[in-house]
Amino acid sequence: MARKYSKSASKDVESAVKRQKKGTLKSGKGGKGGTVKSRKQAIAIGLSEARKAGAKVPKKAAKTTKRKTAKRKSTR
Repeated sequence: MARKYSKSASKDVESAVKRQKKGTLKSGKGGKGGTVKSRKQAIAIGLSEARKAGAKVPKKAAKTTKRKTAKRKSTR
């Protein structure tokens, strides 16, 4: 079974999680957002940084959208 992520990618994720625990990891473009509280968000930021650096990381999963059901008009 092949590795999903490269070693450098896992180091980038590890670094992001450490910065999150320290309280220095910021979200948003240029770090203008607030500090990251969620571990999942820290991992996502680390993977994003790894992608930008050219590490072997799978592509982002496509976002699924919920279909809005049409409101039925009751004829009474």
